[in-house]
Amino acid sequence: MTKFAQALDLEAATSGGADGHIMPVPRISIQAFCETTDLSQAVVAAGTDRRMAKAHIKAQMGGLAAAVEAYRSSATPNVILVEHNGQGSDLLDGLDALSEVCDAGTKVIVVGRLNDIVFYRELVRRGISDYLISPLSPLDVVRAVSGVFTAPDSEPVGRVIAVVGAKGGVGASTVAHNLAFAIARDLELDTVIADLDLPFGTAGLDFNQDPPQGVADAVFSPERVDSAFIDRLLSKCTDHLSLLAAPATLEREYDFSADTFDPVLDSMRTSVPFIVLDIPHLWSGWSKHALVSADEVLFVIAPDLANLRNAKNLFDFVRAARPNDKPPMYLLNQVGMPKRPEVRTADFAKALEQQPMATIGFDPQLFGTAANNGQMIAEVSAKHKVAETFLSVAMTLTGRAEMKKQKRDFLSPLLAKLRGR
Repeated sequence: MTKFAQALDLEAATSGGADGHIMPVPRISIQAFCETTDLSQAVVAAGTDRRMAKAHIKAQMGGLAAAVEAYRSSATPNVILVEHNGQGSDLLDGLDALSEVCDAGTKVIVVGRLNDIVFYRELVRRGISDYLISPLSPLDVVRAVSGVFTAPDSEPVGRVIAVVGAKGGVGASTVAHNLAFAIARDLELDTVIADLDLPFGTAGLDFNQDPPQGVADAVFSPERVDSAFIDRLLSKCTDHLSLLAAPATLEREYDFSADTFDPVLDSMRTSVPFIVLDIPHLWSGWSKHALVSADEVLFVIAPDLANLRNAKNLFDFVRAARPNDKPPMYLLNQVGMPKRPEVRTADFAKALEQQPMATIGFDPQLFGTAANNGQMIAEVSAKHKVAETFLSVAMTLTGRAEMKKQKRDFLSPLLAKLRGR
């Protein structure tokens, strides 16, 4: 009943809001039969969404009647989306006709204008996977298709957070490692830090680990990748944190195709709530793909002109490539380095059209001690302001900060009333 509540504009009351987590769609075929150009355009736009990257989607006009005619002589796809804006009785008759030519296992999503719970129950009784009230946005289409392949009572798993520097040497790896540590230790959420800088990665050093296997073993043996194989490659750092380490050797070249890491990430998504990607500062097919397909993107930026230029280019690219997602986030690192002229925070905010989610000061003693000891900042100084900053970033990227705010807002009127007594 959750999806129908969303169609009745009750989503904000029953879910986490319009920005609720949407799982990626598997490798399926989707065909839409539309009556209006608005829905046709929404379906086409949905096909460009990162979560639909593996699906094959086609939109055509003609509505339910065209769908019935099309499948009289051809196999049906995994998902059929049909639009019908006429009477409910006509829709039911059309669906009966469609069922006669529909292959077993095909999911049917219906889009219409009739907003009636009794009618919805009749559609469910006839085996319809979902019924949506038009008009729909591209994200509505993505959510509906994803929902068909996700159990309604299951918790979302496998959120990917991509961390990358706007320039080399800005401390992006340090931020990624401390972020993963905060999610795992302070929020007590199972997390994997995946070091994707295969020739020069430092995650093993930062966590004082020297695992014999890691991400390279999975990348070069894609036919072996499954949950059990990935589990054998993970090195345990804390109760809730595991490391998928980079080999950090130059024995081979690491030239990858755009989807090289997909089998590894798809496998981890099924069992690990949070995966933090430590992405090296380079521009290639696979690094672009990793940024576009991640659930959250965090750029680490130092306050100089080259970083500002690179950050602007990265933001423009990610915003264009992910039109249905929130904008990427960024934090300013190494702020206040002695004798270095710096670009003001206000200039970054103006160029990137948003404020940084955090600012971390230049502290070579603190970060140097942590790096040399193979520790995280919170292990060196648990009450340090920087450790608190990493926790704040972790809460924001995992949605815990918003949950805490909503809980506080919910209680505020009651608390105010009690205080007034």
